[in-house]
Amino acid sequence: MLTLGIPSFRLEKDVVDAEIDILRELGVEFRTGVEVGKDVTLDELRSQGYRAFYLAIGAQGGRKLGVPGEDAEGVVSGIEFLRNVNLGVQEPIQGPVAVIGGGNVAMDVARAAVRQGAESVDLYCLESEEEMPALKEEVEEALEEGIRIHNGWGPKEMRTADGAVTGILFKKCVSVFGEDGRFRPVYAEEETREIACSMVLSAIGQSIRWGNLLKGSKAELNPNGTVKADEFTYQTAQPDLFAGGDAVTGPKFCIDAIAAGKEAAISLHRFVQPGQSLTLGRDRRIHKALNKKNLALDQFDRTPRQRPAVNTEYALTARDSRGTFTEEQVKAETARCLGCGATKVDQYLCIGCGQCTTKCKFDAISLERRYDVQFGAFEQMPIQVAKYAVKRTGKILASATKK
Repeated sequence: MLTLGIPSFRLEKDVVDAEIDILRELGVEFRTGVEVGKDVTLDELRSQGYRAFYLAIGAQGGRKLGVPGEDAEGVVSGIEFLRNVNLGVQEPIQGPVAVIGGGNVAMDVARAAVRQGAESVDLYCLESEEEMPALKEEVEEALEEGIRIHNGWGPKEMRTADGAVTGILFKKCVSVFGEDGRFRPVYAEEETREIACSMVLSAIGQSIRWGNLLKGSKAELNPNGTVKADEFTYQTAQPDLFAGGDAVTGPKFCIDAIAAGKEAAISLHRFVQPGQSLTLGRDRRIHKALNKKNLALDQFDRTPRQRPAVNTEYALTARDSRGTFTEEQVKAETARCLGCGATKVDQYLCIGCGQCTTKCKFDAISLERRYDVQFGAFEQMPIQVAKYAVKRTGKILASATKK
């Protein structure tokens, strides 16, 4: 998916190739052109000595729109379109293009269509401008490239002639989500809009193509096509099968799938080692986001991230047009607060236990023995402690006075 599901202007292929080369140098063997479940089965792999498997096939299929005429020539899923573009087999586009969807993939599809020579690109989505799931910067880049975004419209019917798409009839979307926050669009069926186009690219979601991969295993699928796996260990109902990434969560960011792979690697290693537990001594990484609307953030550094300038030389090409930071931007970015979250440190509460050094994941804290203090007999302890107590009290008073 990194090579075929993401256009080069978002993730250049030499970057992915470099990562793959590193894996090869680490000793990973790649066997390409093999469909598990068709060319080879899991049982056959088990007979070859493999003791554990990780399933991370991504969500490589598109989703149907569910409207009349969507099987006409020229109606293509966005993910299939991107695959063809990345493989270099996509023919140049003649005429106007309509993209349906409001997420990041839809933006990638629309921008790729511009680079394929489309006369014009119009993007239609159900959500309002504020509700669109696409990142703000993705939308801004699409607009800069001349893509027109139309909010609050959903397809009602494809217009066709001689088996090919010629246009789309849209209906007005009044609301996208129900009171419970679930996706439950409501339409004003009588309010419609019709446009002409030579190609329709649907980017409303992705599906997972399992084929016969899980045939004969105990692994179970959810109603949406994802496989059921333990959210902590990534183990499925088939003990030697582990799964992660989009195949478990549905479409998310690449970094989420990469993070899942790192955790699954720990489970895989433990699974093949005798007497190991998949759970003991592991960080569950449970993150609960704070309600920022309730926070008083005035005391925190709220400097926004720097944004790289656009390299106009690569605009509307297959190259990533995002430039590098200037020297001033680097200084501004590195000056942003990188605090660990502590808002107040009381130097008088430290007892030298060293717990902080074990908790910091960045090895930013260390304890150093500067001198040894040796007490006398227990009976003389109050006298020995007194001088330190007086000195400590003086420091506390001095600090309080300054404040």
